[in-house]
Amino acid sequence: MRTVPSLRLGNGMDLGAAAPPEPWVLPAHHLVTHGVIVGMTGSGKTGLVTVLVEEALHAKVPVLMIDVKGDLPDLLLAFPSFRPESFVPWVEEVLEPGDERTPEQVAAELAAERRSRLEAWGIGERELGDFHEKTAVRVITPGSTAGEPLHVLSSLERRSPRWDTDPEAARSALAAAVSLVLRLLGRDPDPARSREHVLLSVLAERRLHAGSPADIPSLLEDLAKPPIARIGALPVDTYLPKSERRALAAALNSLIASPTFESWRSGAPIDVEGWLRPVNARAPAVIVSVAHLDDEERALVLGVLLEELLAYTRSLPGSQRLKALCVFDEVYGFLPPYPANPPTKRPLVALMKQARAFGVGVVLATQNPMDLDYRALGNAGIWFLGRLQTDADRARVVDGLGGKGAAPGADLGNLLQHLQPRWFVVRDVHASNGLKLLQPRYAMSWLRGPMTRTELRMARGASDVARAGADWGKRPSFT
Repeated sequence: MRTVPSLRLGNGMDLGAAAPPEPWVLPAHHLVTHGVIVGMTGSGKTGLVTVLVEEALHAKVPVLMIDVKGDLPDLLLAFPSFRPESFVPWVEEVLEPGDERTPEQVAAELAAERRSRLEAWGIGERELGDFHEKTAVRVITPGSTAGEPLHVLSSLERRSPRWDTDPEAARSALAAAVSLVLRLLGRDPDPARSREHVLLSVLAERRLHAGSPADIPSLLEDLAKPPIARIGALPVDTYLPKSERRALAAALNSLIASPTFESWRSGAPIDVEGWLRPVNARAPAVIVSVAHLDDEERALVLGVLLEELLAYTRSLPGSQRLKALCVFDEVYGFLPPYPANPPTKRPLVALMKQARAFGVGVVLATQNPMDLDYRALGNAGIWFLGRLQTDADRARVVDGLGGKGAAPGADLGNLLQHLQPRWFVVRDVHASNGLKLLQPRYAMSWLRGPMTRTELRMARGASDVARAGADWGKRPSFT
């Protein structure tokens, strides 16, 4: 009989209970119906997100993370021991002006604090080493070499095997890539309305079906000398006259000549299926970090990524078991209410409605619940509610719950106003005992805060050294 994986998130208790908190376990398959985490700055939301990811990985569930703030690469700092040497490269930011402690002294204090906090939750070096050995953390940074670079237009420029097995999904991914290109050119990106989108998609799909490259330089040739006579019922020259095709080609040429854009066309292809495949029996943790991009670039890149995730999800057989988890931290601005429609919204709404049927769970986290599409979030079966300071935020969350729960909305709103840091109200539709209070455990990863690109490079190097030391039977060293 298959054991049901469980996530040991921390300690919990019933609302109003006089008894002390007890260990709280969330069955992993409850996340198939998705989750939402909300909480103001300082509420402990990042800690809960990290613990949730750590527990999913411990249960051998692959996790794809979308990182907007730069916090999630801290998973690279899940040091496999309590040795102070692990902290030495990172203590500079801890030292304040006038602090006369040496880096070694600060590192020793940080290591001792980590040992004390984790051992209070029953986590020692054995558990840290086990987690380190059974997980594979990978950081991907579109448009940057701080992590692994990503070919954002790979669904356009590199032929996917999906064209042979699932052409509808391949076509959706292609449409997202073409939309990204047109948005960068300042042109209409709508797949149904834009003549430029339709023409580029037809030309690219023709090449991809034939097994030929559909890279932008090849499409420039097709724009100059169309290999087809008609688009729909109209001749090509009537549908998009030669002068307009020439202008489009000139704009595309300027785009690919840009050194900045070139970084978006290099690196590994977007391959969600490959990313979520176990690595030497280790559970994969893939972090796509866009913290270094501006708001428009983030929306464009993540729109393409989420379309690929949706295509991967629809390719899976149906399942009630949690087979993969997608965590999006911070979702504010990417799932706004009507009429706003960034490129991330359509695939996110589709994932919230459809992914559960395929065993893929989605967890959305935000500090700012006011401007989220609660019609989409209403599909979430689990809510983790941290402290919310404003009346508007609390009212929006209570409304988003649809009046469900063991406590009246007014009482819940009052509770959310006065929650202590690192405590959350939990509503799980799968549980029959109403709302719970949860105190997440201390994270195994050292939560030092957002990483710069330089720090990310250093963290990846330290993680590689630790992995090599463990693989060779040596004690890892970060000095």
